[in-house]
Amino acid sequence: MSGSLAWPPVPPRVIDFHLHTIFSDGQLAPAELGRRAFVKGYSVMGLSDHVDQSNLEWALERALLAAGALSGEIGLEPGVEGLKLLPSVELTHVPPPRIALMTARARELGAAYVVVHGESPVEPVCPGTNRAAILAKADILAHPGFLTPEEVDLAAQNGVRLELSARGGHNMANGLVAGLARRYGAQLLVNSDAHSPNDLLTPEIQMRVALGAGLSPDEYLEMMAGAAAWAATL
Repeated sequence: MSGSLAWPPVPPRVIDFHLHTIFSDGQLAPAELGRRAFVKGYSVMGLSDHVDQSNLEWALERALLAAGALSGEIGLEPGVEGLKLLPSVELTHVPPPRIALMTARARELGAAYVVVHGESPVEPVCPGTNRAAILAKADILAHPGFLTPEEVDLAAQNGVRLELSARGGHNMANGLVAGLARRYGAQLLVNSDAHSPNDLLTPEIQMRVALGAGLSPDEYLEMMAGAAAWAATL
């Protein structure tokens, strides 16, 4: 393993842009999910429930309400900054020709960023979804599976962040995604895709997902710094 650090001794707090609540198929309301995440070591949590053409407005309205009511209010322990909640959506099994329009619509409605459910190796996502999301300049392509070099190069050019997933099954191609991202200069994130409290990351687990995908310790720290800088703008 390359890099100047053999193992970062104190990984930064978790920054996770991909979590689900009771507003789609998650188990917890935003406040409880946020509190549990804060205690696990989160500083930033993205509310990105599953949406399609039928529920985009409904789900995003609730994410916006939750983020407005709870961001900074969860935590507030002595000497610790409160948890930052970000309102988002995950476009899920949306037909590729509709992805660009729905990405634009989510932004018009106030989404801090847009996630697209990529071509995971364990779900029957429509072929062409990854490319459509990249061409639409979605912010995050979640668990994209077996991306091609051409798609990763295009993601780098379009500023689309590629997810290294901590979720079982979805994470099968993490090593491929990380290697291609290094080759073409695409940005990476480690997200939980949490649906239950047991899916939440700790700083150590987030680090191990990154290193297990093949990132060096220096690359992991650079990725986390980039995630923190991006979150600060949202």
